Amino acid sequence: MKNLLKQREMVSVLFIVTLFIVVGLFNSKFLELNNVFQIINNSAIYSIVALGMCFVLFTGEIDVSIGATVGLTAAITGKLLNSGASIWVVFLMALLVGVIVGAINAVGIVFFKIPSIIMTLGMMGIIRGTQYIYTNGQWLQNFPNEFLRLSQNRIGGTIGVVFVSALIIAALLHLFIKMTMTGKSFKAVGDNIDGARLIGIPVDRIKFLSYIICGGFAAVGGVLYASRIGFVTPIDGTGYEMTAIAACVIGGVALEGGQGSTFGSIIGSILMTSISSILVFLNFPSTFNNTITGGILIAIVVIGALSNHRSAEKVRKERLRVRVEQGGE
Repeated sequence: MKNLLKQREMVSVLFIVTLFIVVGLFNSKFLELNNVFQIINNSAIYSIVALGMCFVLFTGEIDVSIGATVGLTAAITGKLLNSGASIWVVFLMALLVGVIVGAINAVGIVFFKIPSIIMTLGMMGIIRGTQYIYTNGQWLQNFPNEFLRLSQNRIGGTIGVVFVSALIIAALLHLFIKMTMTGKSFKAVGDNIDGARLIGIPVDRIKFLSYIICGGFAAVGGVLYASRIGFVTPIDGTGYEMTAIAACVIGGVALEGGQGSTFGSIIGSILMTSISSILVFLNFPSTFNNTITGGILIAIVVIGALSNHRSAEKVRKERLRVRVEQGGE
């Protein structure tokens, strides 16, 4: 039990459970199964996008362009559907665009050594402009019912197929990270980039791959977003980058890299989604959503920094104690 509680993800789980119970004490309807399942299902798209963000954060980098990628691929989805394209063609085209965006980010960061925050921030502006030009500033709607049902299917009328798919993908990625050399390399690069190079890990290739994965997941999120909402506007995807980063960090993925898991991003996505629902049940205006999200993110980062400092001090003191004892002998 001690080892279980030390897991970063377990802290997030306990926080969610405590938060739900506290809100339930003020409004018991919040804990009704229908509402809980609705929160979980609403977190599905955030979970998909956050899974891609995990890999970038594992390497110690960041990508603030994913919200724009979600919006652009949603717009591409809408245009293609309205032109009569099949769902498979839509997915493939959106995925291609996401991979291209990830590759452009990677080229700037890996080969031209542009700081990731600057490179992806610039890409965000370019993609946003492209999205507005592509849609001509107009809404896209009237999508086929078959496409809309993608995000509406439920297993037993409760858990959405998209969320279950996100869990399965998270499990597969977890195994990939734990059991393959390539998977282990992502965290190794974020934990100690110089050490990773010394033991032969292709650091540049791993970083490049992380951005490809991130862009691909953002593209899938864009397609699912269009399916769930049923229409696309020129500004869709705004704020998704903050939500995805916050979901990962809250779920135990360290901003400095090298720590966390894919399951943590799922947990964080559920928490991020629950905020807007909590505000409704506590009769707070929805305008508090971003304020609370930012506050939680800062709090988690500060707690993580203090925890890392405490651990480092503990290790330092232990080393000093061993040296003193050895000197005494």
